[in-house]
Amino acid sequence: IKARPGGTGPLHLLIYCLLLVITLLVGLLVTVWLYQHRKPPYGHGDVSEDPGPPSASPLLALKPLQLLEVKARGRFGCVWKAQVLNEFVAVKIFPIQNKESWQNERDVFLTPGMRHENILRFLGAERRGQQRGTHLEAELWLITEFHEKGSLSDFLKGNAVSWTELCLITESMARGLAYLHEDVPRLKGHGHKPAIAHRDFKSKNIILRSDLTAVIADFGLAIGFEAGEPPGETHGQVGTRRYMAPEVLEGAINFQRDAFLRIDMYALGLVLWEVLTRCHAADGPVDEYLLPFEVVVGQHPTLEDLQEVVVHKKMRPTIKEVWLKHNGLAQFCETVEDCWDHDAEARLSAGCVEERIAQIRRHASIQGPPTLLVSSPVTMVTNNVRLLCDAADYHDNQPNLRRVSGLEERLLLVLFLDLLAAEERLD
Repeated sequence: IKARPGGTGPLHLLIYCLLLVITLLVGLLVTVWLYQHRKPPYGHGDVSEDPGPPSASPLLALKPLQLLEVKARGRFGCVWKAQVLNEFVAVKIFPIQNKESWQNERDVFLTPGMRHENILRFLGAERRGQQRGTHLEAELWLITEFHEKGSLSDFLKGNAVSWTELCLITESMARGLAYLHEDVPRLKGHGHKPAIAHRDFKSKNIILRSDLTAVIADFGLAIGFEAGEPPGETHGQVGTRRYMAPEVLEGAINFQRDAFLRIDMYALGLVLWEVLTRCHAADGPVDEYLLPFEVVVGQHPTLEDLQEVVVHKKMRPTIKEVWLKHNGLAQFCETVEDCWDHDAEARLSAGCVEERIAQIRRHASIQGPPTLLVSSPVTMVTNNVRLLCDAADYHDNQPNLRRVSGLEERLLLVLFLDLLAAEERLD
């Protein structure tokens, strides 16, 4: 049987199939090529796959955003003062290798319920390509409100504070940390806000408004705790060494929510002390601004330095005697010491610190300006005689006479000095 002219034989059918397959492959390759070349040239594929958050402020849609000057540099990037139309904003710029920190801070800011008067206000997060010579370099931007006074650390370097300013700064700072630590249930129009540990709490990460109220910033290491869920993959020994709690320096952390919150409280105690050192409410000159433990370990301590000082020797920044003679500062010092207690479980909560400072401030406003605690000569002598009697009782009941004798000698010396002071006052 002969095939009809123009019929389709097996060879022609095979050729047609091959042509169809080749056409489809070429079309697929062209499509892939076009897709790849239409992607923004950020230099890192992972960034392009992350759609990023929507802008949290309509201000950011008003371009261009002009970078004006660098205000601070940190471990993960630098902070610029920038301008959008007539409004100043802060732009924290992360290099692409610190994408994880940018994502974490962005996600914390976008957590439901994170709007609070003492937490830095978030405006948006963006991916940008900046021209560097002949190539375009990827950057990650985090945009927040801008405050001209800058960080608490920088402010204290150039300014002493009054009693009122001490209370204002520290109470608002504790209020912000208390809210951050709080587990807020789902409210109308808002989702559930979990308790969040900051994990890098320090004076550099506290920003001051023009009225000296504080806002907490820099959530690159922060971690949230959902009820009944583990904290996830995290490293215990993070943050700034100088502000690390003893258990962090030892590497002996209990990876539970309360343990992380107590680590923040230790750091809060150190920051409260920093503000205290620059308060001129007490008699005498105000010391130059120093970081915690700077006198002992300098400005760039190693982990081993701080382990020796904080863990083994259990040292803390100095509480000056003159502060304890001031009725407001004495109570404030007690709060500071209760924050940096070596026993993590004995530390105060942020809410308790806020309430204590508020009570001290209210008491001072009722009683008038805080004054020095001056005992009368009779009271001083009576108190020291009582101590001598206690020492005598101890002497009668203990065989270690040498130790008791030394104690009695010191108390007699104190009594003698008190009598001299009383005589001077009577004159």
